Amino acid sequence: MPESHMEEPWKELVAVVESGNPQRLDEYLDSLSPAEIARATSRLSDEQQAGLLGLLEPGDAADLLEELSDAQGVDLLEELDASRAAAIVDEMETDERADILSELDEEDVEAILREMDPEEAEDVRHLMTYPSDTAGGRMVTDFLVYRDTQRVADVLADLKEHHEEYSDYTVQYAYVTSARDVLIGVVPLRQLVLAANDTLLRSIMIANPLSVRVDAPLEELEHMFDRYPFVGVPVMDEKGRLVGVVRRADAEEAFGERSDKTFMRFSGIIGGEEIRSMPTASRSLRRLSWLVLNMVLSISAACVILFFQDTIGKVFALVFFMPIICNMSGCSGNQAVAVSIREITLGLITPADFVRVLLKECVIGVVNGLVLGVLLALVAMFMWRDVAHLGLIIGAAFALNTLIAVSLGGVVPLLLKRLNIDPAIGAPPMLTTVTDMCGFLLVLGLATAVLL
Repeated sequence: MPESHMEEPWKELVAVVESGNPQRLDEYLDSLSPAEIARATSRLSDEQQAGLLGLLEPGDAADLLEELSDAQGVDLLEELDASRAAAIVDEMETDERADILSELDEEDVEAILREMDPEEAEDVRHLMTYPSDTAGGRMVTDFLVYRDTQRVADVLADLKEHHEEYSDYTVQYAYVTSARDVLIGVVPLRQLVLAANDTLLRSIMIANPLSVRVDAPLEELEHMFDRYPFVGVPVMDEKGRLVGVVRRADAEEAFGERSDKTFMRFSGIIGGEEIRSMPTASRSLRRLSWLVLNMVLSISAACVILFFQDTIGKVFALVFFMPIICNMSGCSGNQAVAVSIREITLGLITPADFVRVLLKECVIGVVNGLVLGVLLALVAMFMWRDVAHLGLIIGAAFALNTLIAVSLGGVVPLLLKRLNIDPAIGAPPMLTTVTDMCGFLLVLGLATAVLL
């Protein structure tokens, strides 16, 4: 393939789509990596994306959507009529169906579900009721399950009879349930193959297997897969009935998505996933909501400087140290924020631990504040020897502001959690504003009191 096409695969993809040759399209997509497919698809126009899916068989189109991000998949489905979209969604894995449909408008979702098989549609509706950050929101409902009274020969016969259907499953275990659908054991497939045909499943199963509740958070799944080398974990409802399986690969994908969302929020993208193929107006509004808030908070902090403009005019050296103090204190506070958010995520702390967290961070704030304050004070004394007490003022202001920043960084996430506000969104701007205001106030206030 020409090098230019490897560097810009979307150009070749456009040519293939416009040729209207399904076989050529299949061959070209097979030659690309998942990353190249995502990159090329994002460069296509709405009409070209619709043409792309129109040339593919529903199963191949479903495979393509599963290679893309949910945002890209939604954009592609929105360009199709309901019947075509339903045919593609029917071919997707059960958890992927729920994930991508949950991103669509309610009217589009209902139109697609009406075109699907009623039983499959009901299954999707049920999965969409679970939050995406729980076991229920990440489980698949396609798995092997048998009664404890069945024999090995019954299972092997079933596997042969439905081999085409089961070929799409990620099969490592057969789950064993009682007459009331309560999970009582699992049988590794290797054990099935080696056992005698007349052996009862209850006699070779691993009894009382580990499982998770349908409302288990991602943190619990993460701990489970970190501790045990399971390929999948069974999911139980409130009555102990087996309702699904969370696969390790799907759980790890969820952990990655959670990290990506946290990073985006820290970066100021708070409206959900954003990619550059989205409409400009939507992307702009997502960013502006954060930037306007930060501008208001920044103006509030800057007002402190105006109040002490006379002091700055007489001791201009303060201008050199003010950004250093605010920036370094902010860094110290963000370290505390990161630790608190991590411990909240792991379930190690709750809002009830406010006092304990505050005391722990105060100790760190005192130690780090004194060390950094002394260092900056020495710098101030060396550079401005003619300004009496400047070093002491700068060092004291730095030490106190570091203590404030670290203490607030530890407890602000807990306060926001108590108010049901995402700490990853609210903590950074609040901390930045407070540390800037306190830094300006401490430096200029101490200078005014001592030097003027």
